[in-house]
This record gives sequence, structure tokens and C-alpha cells, in this order.
Amino acid sequence: MKNFGIRFAVAALCLAASFSGASAERAAAYRVAHDCAGAASCFTSIQAALDAASGEGWVTVKVDAGDFYEKVTIRRPKTVLKGEGVGRTRLHFDAVAQTAGQYHRDHWGTPGSATLTIDADQVTVDGLTIENTYDFLANDALAAGDPRKTGNSQAAAVLLDVHSDRVLIENASLLGYQDTLFANGGRAYIRRSLVAGNIDFIFGNGRLLIADSEIRTRNRASVVAPGDFHSFVVAPSTQLSQAIGIVVYRSRLTREAGVPDNSVALGRPWHPTTRFADGRYADPNAVGQASFIDCFMDAHIHPDHWTTMGGTARDGSKTAIFRPQDSRFSETGSHGPGARHNDIGITWTNPLSMRDVTAAMFAGWPEAQRLAP
Repeated sequence: MKNFGIRFAVAALCLAASFSGASAERAAAYRVAHDCAGAASCFTSIQAALDAASGEGWVTVKVDAGDFYEKVTIRRPKTVLKGEGVGRTRLHFDAVAQTAGQYHRDHWGTPGSATLTIDADQVTVDGLTIENTYDFLANDALAAGDPRKTGNSQAAAVLLDVHSDRVLIENASLLGYQDTLFANGGRAYIRRSLVAGNIDFIFGNGRLLIADSEIRTRNRASVVAPGDFHSFVVAPSTQLSQAIGIVVYRSRLTREAGVPDNSVALGRPWHPTTRFADGRYADPNAVGQASFIDCFMDAHIHPDHWTTMGGTARDGSKTAIFRPQDSRFSETGSHGPGARHNDIGITWTNPLSMRDVTAAMFAGWPEAQRLAP
């Protein structure tokens, strides 16, 4: 028993040391507040705190309660951005694609509009609201020929950029209207959060899993003719070489007041206009993948569930039409008033299971067993 006690004590010390080592790796912390009052490692902007972070271990940037008006980019791996809760800490900016090319390396407006850009591996965002506050509704209310109307009204709240991977967003609210969440990198997992918008508000070619969350369709100011689509939830542009695109699991598809019944598509296939050796046209290999698994759907969901999307033809005209029947769309376990749907001929024969999704999403991701839904 005495030897066992010694061995137990040594093991306990080793375990404690391992935990203290893990804690030490996460010990570097910075604070963001409107008034730092001379405190060390405290900054009045989120970007300044991120830029000050050094070393190779984990860094936590804690953001006090309050509104912070700025565009923020996370380029440092192993970064935690932590607020005091969605009702207390808000990061917001009001860039719009029409004029936001100045913020992007290739002068592209939609990614340039993002309030928060994540362009690094192993990033966690927890406990804050991230919002693009561009006045989409005021612009949407203008007539098509009105010279005051902005043509490119995309305004992203979050961009998961090309170098992003193993991104966790939890206990957060991502708010916008058109193009709220742009998945343009590696893997990202959003849980226990709200994502709100209207036109294609979750889109891109990245691998994105949203679980145990609310997907809220927001209203529009323009008049939508009876039978037309009010808006669209997802618009994946997944490459054919990639098995997983946008997966929504065990979540609730809800709506703001005023969003009509039977008016919102689950998704449509986005084939981005891309430059090739023989011209500039819609990418034929961007055959979007999207799955809704065990989700509640309110009555705003259109009975067809999926719809078409236009794109650039090989002659440069905007005449190409891409059909959901030619995409990789699926749903299983849908329930609620909007779950019943028409058979529009979706024939994709390889719908994903959650086992497939978790295996692909969390391979090589530390703490994968704890994270997986």
C-alpha cells in the first residue's frame, strides 16, 4: 500500500504538472476595454490587442462589455477571442461590398466587407455579437432604377478566410442581411449560436458545421411577389473534390416577424465566376454540398426546399442557370411546419451521415472528442 501511495502521489504530481503546462500555454492574456485606466496588457481596440500578441502558444484576448466599432482580422494561430456574452459585448462595422474592395488583398468587395475576418488555424471565438450594420433594409427599399441604390449590397459579418482551419465559434451571434457568413477556408464549427440574415446568408466553399444553433431568416424591405422567393439560407460552392460543404445539424430554422410563409429556400447552388485559361465563367467544379440533419423548420420554408441560381455562362453573359437537382443537397430528420416538401427530383445518392461529418470535420483537431456534437 505504501508503494501504491507513492506511485499515486507521483502520478498526481505529473498530472498536475501536465495541467499546469497546458494552463501555462494558455496563460498569455490581453484585455480590451474602452477605458484601460493604465492597466497592463490592456488595449482600447480589439485589433491592437491581437497585433500585440506574441509567442507561439495560445493567446486569449478578453473583450469587456460594450460596443466596439472596428474591422478586425485574426491572423495568429492559437487565438481565443472572448467576450462577456452576446448581450454585453458587440463587435460591429458597416462596410458593404460596393466600396469594401479597399479592405481586401485582391480588391474583392464581399470578403472585404467582413466585420471579423479569421485567417488562421485553431481560433476560438466565444461570447460576443459580431454584426455588419450596413443599412441593407434602406437600400432594399429603393426601386431598382433609383440612382441611390447600391448594386452590390453584400455585407458580411464573418469571413472564414483561405488560411482558416479548426475554427470554433460558440455562444455567439452573427448578424447581417445578405452574405452574413462567408466560409472560404478550411474547417469551422459553430455551436450554440445564432446566425441571422436573408439572401444567401451562409455561403462559400469551406467545410462548415453548424450545430445546436438558431438559423434566423431576417425580413426584407422590398416587396416580394407572391410565389417568388423571399430569400435563401445557404449557397454552397463546394468543390467536387471536397465531400463536405455546409452541414446544419440539430438546429432551428426560424424567422423574423414579417417573413412570409412558404417563401424561403433552404439553399441554392452557387457557381462563382472564375477566371480560366479559356475565359471567365461560372466554375463547373463548384458543385455545392449542403445537408440539413435533424432540424426544425418553421413555416417560412418554401415547399420546394431548394431552388436554382443564376451564373456566368462561357460567353460571359449572365444566362447560366444552375439547378439543385445537379447539386449535392440532402436533408434527413426534418420536422416542424416547414419540413414537408415537394419532390422536385433531388437525386443525389450519397447523403451524409453525422458519423461521416464528424470524422471529416474533427480529424486532427485537438479536443475533438469533447467538441463533436
